[in-house]
Amino acid sequence: MLSTLRAIWQADGAFPSGSFAFSYGIEGIIALRDGLDARELKRLVSAALKHRWASYDRVALLRAFRCNGDLAVIAAVDREVEASTLVESLRAGSRRNGASFLASHARIGNDLAAILRDAVRSGECLGHIAVMQGAVWSSVGLDENLAQLTSGYTIASGLITAAIRLGAVGALQGQEVLADCLPLIEQLTMNETPLDAELESFAPFLDIAAARHAQADLRLFAN
Repeated sequence: MLSTLRAIWQADGAFPSGSFAFSYGIEGIIALRDGLDARELKRLVSAALKHRWASYDRVALLRAFRCNGDLAVIAAVDREVEASTLVESLRAGSRRNGASFLASHARIGNDLAAILRDAVRSGECLGHIAVMQGAVWSSVGLDENLAQLTSGYTIASGLITAAIRLGAVGALQGQEVLADCLPLIEQLTMNETPLDAELESFAPFLDIAAARHAQADLRLFAN
């Protein structure tokens, strides 16, 4: 029961992880499409979960989760995420988000988060958010399944919250979309992920939108 409460704690948007500054590409997509309704938002979030999160962020998280705090393994996964994230604004956003996540956990007394924060500062690690989540969540009492569910929820919630803040959909519409995505997150976490699974992502619409967004004169979010 306590592990479930800890997962809720980590999924809570009030936790100071720095994610409020990032739109996960939504702002760029809205600019490209001249708006986004609830039906289109659901399709977008579902596609991001299937083609980016499930085979990329989730895999990076699991590999870091399973290494029992081995800094060399965490750093290797971190470098792999860096090398395979093509859009600079997404790389930088992931590192900044990870840094905020580590700083918050270090300040509330998590020893591994403090070690990882120092490793990022020294350049031994890069601090990508999915990797840092996997490592730290393994130390706070989440099991592997809860860590995946928490990760998937935060991605879906982050996309939808960004769309709400940008005025694309209303708060209740956003909650309806989020509720509809929960079964998909559960289904995707059931996919077996071997220890040597490679990171795979095919979400060109998000990459293009993020790349265009980085050149925008006026923007609300960092990416």
